[in-house]
Amino acid sequence: MIIMDSQSQLTVDVIAKVAQGKISILNASKLLNKSRRTIERYLSRYKKDGIRFVVHGNTGRAPANKIPGTLKRQVQSLIKEKYYDFNLQHLADMLEVVESIQVKRETLRSWAHDIHHVKRAKHRRSKVRRRRERMESAGLMLQMDGSPHLWFGDNKSCLITIIDDATSDIHAEFFPSETTVGCMKVMKAYIKKRGLFKTLYVDRAGIFGGPKRCNFSQMQRACKELGIEIIFANSPQGKGRVERAFDTFQDRLVPELRLAEIADMDSANDYLQNVFIPDYWLPKLTVNAKNIRSEFKPVPKYIDLDAICIQKEYRKIRRDHTFSFSNTMYTIDSPLRHSIVNQKVEIRKQLDGDFAAYFADRKLAISEIKEPSKLTEYGEEVQRKLDAIKLAEALGNLSEAARISGCSRESIYNNRRLLETQGPLALKRMYGIPRHTNRIDQDTEDKIITLTLEKPHLTQIHISGEMMKRYNISISHSTIRNIWVREKLNTKVLRIERAEALEKTP
Repeated sequence: MIIMDSQSQLTVDVIAKVAQGKISILNASKLLNKSRRTIERYLSRYKKDGIRFVVHGNTGRAPANKIPGTLKRQVQSLIKEKYYDFNLQHLADMLEVVESIQVKRETLRSWAHDIHHVKRAKHRRSKVRRRRERMESAGLMLQMDGSPHLWFGDNKSCLITIIDDATSDIHAEFFPSETTVGCMKVMKAYIKKRGLFKTLYVDRAGIFGGPKRCNFSQMQRACKELGIEIIFANSPQGKGRVERAFDTFQDRLVPELRLAEIADMDSANDYLQNVFIPDYWLPKLTVNAKNIRSEFKPVPKYIDLDAICIQKEYRKIRRDHTFSFSNTMYTIDSPLRHSIVNQKVEIRKQLDGDFAAYFADRKLAISEIKEPSKLTEYGEEVQRKLDAIKLAEALGNLSEAARISGCSRESIYNNRRLLETQGPLALKRMYGIPRHTNRIDQDTEDKIITLTLEKPHLTQIHISGEMMKRYNISISHSTIRNIWVREKLNTKVLRIERAEALEKTP
């Protein structure tokens, strides 16, 4: 187990990024305020020893003036049996005079604590950590975090803050909770005000690409597109600049919001950004960086912040140039010279909730496909036919509706004629009507279902082989698949549940 202070944690994080090729040695020397030679030595020791390179060589070694364990046990025995009612200073004096044992008072205190002789304090002191110096230049490293608290009103809200480590320049905004949208909005606003910065120091929350979302973090994706490196802290003390900022906000901002009788989020954000930060924070808490040269860079013209600081998702284009998003089907109306079937369309969700579809960085014109209303009183079979008829009426194209619904044009035409003449019940398939000539007989279908429930773990191909071995019946795996879909056995979970239900049935 390795215990590190905030400076050691930052050193490990930066050197790990250098070893991965994500940060150059020059930038690492700026971040750690070390020479290039020191960074090279750190890197060499990191490749050899891992994160233990940050531990001093004397760590774990017994000091030369360590008191023997036998003496400690002797004194503890004397405390229990002879000097149990002495205070620590009196005990030290008596040991020196009577027992010829010279031990300092604070050493005695620790030994007495080990045997529970001295009552411990109710609140222990926090561990002392070495103060880490600020970054030398503005824009070299920014820290971001969110603080849920009862800031105003009767409900908790979250203050998301981004602060420059070198100057304490800050931007903050209230949100209902700490979300990706909120963090992106705060980062976007700060970049528009100051420019692009080098690194972002954050905790290991999933929003920033921590262990829970290491492969699908929107913030991590946006920072990568902007050229900003994310460094993860191993403890809250590692990013103490933003943590202390929250202490200041909670100490000063909360009573000011109460005195101003502010109880809604819009008014709180207005007061924070137009009164508190300009009048108190900027003139009294911001400092000048050691290095006058700023590391902030203007946003290049080819970078569109509105297209980066958003949430992006991808959907696969179907054969009819449609895609599904948020449980809704959309069709592409933009004229296309070539088919984009099986390609991925990029869904860009704006911070205000709207979204747009892009392909090859080109915005597509899309329209929602309104599904017919569900009428469950006639059963699923009739409902599918009614949906296909209404889809044909909505699109005004029988062929397109047939392709989307997966049936023939003739079926839709015949079903529409039956609906107009005899009503919805005429669409229900009645027993006694001859089966389709291409459909297998009912006895064979029952055998397939029985075999499926006997061995629910088998695949379509295995069931086809078992049918040949057991009944000498040749059935294609696609036919078995169609039967499974019709009987709602198309997944292994459904087949196992049906089989278990049959076993429980007496």
